[in-house]
Amino acid sequence: MNGPEPLVLVPGLTCDAEVWRAQMEGLSGAATMTIADTLSDDSIAAMAQRLLDTAPELFALAGFSMGGYVAMAVAARAPERVTRLALLDTNAGADDAGRAAVRRAAVRTARERGFETVLRGSLGLLVHPDADPALGEAVVAMALRVGIDAFERQQAAIIGRPDALPGLAAIGVPALVLVGAQDRTTPPRYAEEIAAAIPGAVLRKIERCGHMVTMEQPEAVNAALREWLAS
Repeated sequence: MNGPEPLVLVPGLTCDAEVWRAQMEGLSGAATMTIADTLSDDSIAAMAQRLLDTAPELFALAGFSMGGYVAMAVAARAPERVTRLALLDTNAGADDAGRAAVRRAAVRTARERGFETVLRGSLGLLVHPDADPALGEAVVAMALRVGIDAFERQQAAIIGRPDALPGLAAIGVPALVLVGAQDRTTPPRYAEEIAAAIPGAVLRKIERCGHMVTMEQPEAVNAALREWLAS
């Protein structure tokens, strides 16, 4: 492959390109990056197909949080097109009834009490307690740009996703599994489960970091991604 490798970056729930901004800037010489559209569809399968329809023929793939669900779906659907896979702060399992109920309640509360109220109430689950308050404000502002309608579509997509864990053993490309060590949304045990299921996967835990790893600890994330791109 001539020149920098194409890399598709997949945002998470209520995230736009801002969630990957530090990577777009810090890895500009290591890969040619594009941001997948996760705002238009109400199923993980549709997001995955949209990504495949617009991506280069061969590409590296990195998914954050909900973007990890999309990335795993892409890898299962078109393994011959994915040259390497990075899964950040995500979970391979499907939602159980309890988690699905929590998601539906979050949408209902956002509609009844205001989207920003729900967002600010969830910050403790998203960022490390010692994070700069400006980071929390950036996370809220990003979600408000995404909007409540996309939030509802994405929550429906997450609720309806299948269990991806059984298919991970078939992944045969260089794989990085990365997680914030203090992630309360997708705790490290999920990353450990994914890394154990993918042959040869590298597991990285980023200390002093919550769920929003790409924004909280961009230098550590970029170092791990740079090593993965060179593997």
